[in-house]
Amino acid sequence: MQKNETENKQKKSGLRRFLTGLGIFILTVAVLIVWYIMHMHYEIEPHEFYDVATLQAENRPYEDASKVFMTDEISPEALDRMYNALSASPSGKVAIKLSTGEAGNPNYLDPNLIKDLVQSLNGTIVECNTAYSGSKRAETEMHMQVAKDHGFTDIADVDIMDRDGYMKIPVDGGINLQENWVGENLADYDYVVVLTHFKGHPMGGFGGALKNISIGIASSEGKTRIHTGGVFSKPPIDIGAMLTNQDRFTESMAEAAKSVYDYENKGKNIIFISVMNNMSIDCDCVSTPTPVDMEDIGILASTDPVALDQACIDLVFRAKDGVSLQQRILEKNGLHILTHAQKIGFGNRAYELVKVD
Repeated sequence: MQKNETENKQKKSGLRRFLTGLGIFILTVAVLIVWYIMHMHYEIEPHEFYDVATLQAENRPYEDASKVFMTDEISPEALDRMYNALSASPSGKVAIKLSTGEAGNPNYLDPNLIKDLVQSLNGTIVECNTAYSGSKRAETEMHMQVAKDHGFTDIADVDIMDRDGYMKIPVDGGINLQENWVGENLADYDYVVVLTHFKGHPMGGFGGALKNISIGIASSEGKTRIHTGGVFSKPPIDIGAMLTNQDRFTESMAEAAKSVYDYENKGKNIIFISVMNNMSIDCDCVSTPTPVDMEDIGILASTDPVALDQACIDLVFRAKDGVSLQQRILEKNGLHILTHAQKIGFGNRAYELVKVD
């Protein structure tokens, strides 16, 4: 009789411990879920046009406006006109920063489009290795093979700038980053021409000039730091990105872009040209992107990458067939990179669009 009572007490005690443990587990999971939801929350910023004509018509204040040149034509001759519109005078060794495109992606800049300009500048095409799982460009040898397969090595020398490591450059006014880790070979160049294929992006909302000089010039470790707001530095970015608030990621892109701009003689040794064609909602870093569903728009150029990206976005929001890309930009709060850039004293969202045709 006493033995049965003892066994019953032990069973009840064991059940209480189990239920207590289960309750603690459920409470812990609930707290983590609430923390994650609150930590990852971000407010979607609405789109507004920033061309001078609209700002004046809506009585919206602006102190100044950057010039953004544009042509509707997409050809080697039009690209040359856009370059000349900037009155650039590079000297020394010229880097041509572009994306070589992930293996399988058909939307990267056509080497035949950029060949004449690149060769006229005796430019070297520069890139850095990627930091996400499954990429064919995560290591230098494979990256060079993709560059060759896509035709870039046929028109110029190609330099994977972080093939031997990275260097650290300061971020002036950064909130998330105090330094940016870039491919160390950036130091070998005296001038940078940034050729960007404007398109959507599955993480940043859109890929423009700012992404091209932030994520694009960062080493694989630097890319991880940008994606995680400076918390992680060891690739791949996958887990760290899942734990990083979206706004913190786009803010870090803006800060990294500013550091590169400042490094290039406070912007005097860098110019920006963006081609708006083959615009999927996915980046050229996606091997099987969502099919393109909007018409080509043209080529834009500026010495101000913030104004340039804003102008490209405004054109997307004016396009009748730009709905899917508009949605991608908004759902990822891609506009926040422009808001933050201007907040930290980098560039100007207000712009004057100058047609060159």
